[in-house]
Amino acid sequence: MTDAIPLTVLTDWLHRFRDAVVAQRDWLTELDSAIGDADHGANMARGMTAAVEKADQTAPATADELFKTVGMTLVSTVGGASGPLYGTFFLRLGATLGPVSDVDPAALAAGLRAGLEGIVARGKAEAGDKTLFDAVAPALDAMDAALAGGASAGTATADAATAAATGRDATIALVARKGRASYLGERSAGHMDPGSASATLLFETLAAAVAG
Repeated sequence: MTDAIPLTVLTDWLHRFRDAVVAQRDWLTELDSAIGDADHGANMARGMTAAVEKADQTAPATADELFKTVGMTLVSTVGGASGPLYGTFFLRLGATLGPVSDVDPAALAAGLRAGLEGIVARGKAEAGDKTLFDAVAPALDAMDAALAGGASAGTATADAATAAATGRDATIALVARKGRASYLGERSAGHMDPGSASATLLFETLAAAVAG
């Protein structure tokens, strides 16, 4: 399998994402305090810490087992919206990848897309709603475009991370239409969506793990 991504890299990605949300916990909480419940940073840090710990303990041998473990742990340990949304994302990702230990970049992109579809099914978010969708969707579009053009997994995931950050920054000007932030109406404009911020960390750490 050319340019295949081994399970060790996917596991490293989860460790890096855990480290990133722990390191940025206060920033994510600060973002959420402006337009939400001020718990996104704490929830993500607690959830990913528990999920990675569980994965390390059980040492899954295949991608579906790894992401099922992470997804189920997030759903069971994280309150608010982030647990069910990220949990669903990882569960769909694992189910789509299946019982493999090496993942083709195109298969990973398809799995990530299935994860986004799971988020949409749960949260009904669309582009411009000022949610994590606004970072994840452009990231996946960029990844698909790069792979379609023959780019390596490293280039494709780096493009995805850049697009996620652009989408994240664009949420500042948006008026929230979903979640707790939507209660603020026009006052939600001028603030970055915390979900899009953590989603950008997800793609930045994926790119870092693939790059090694």
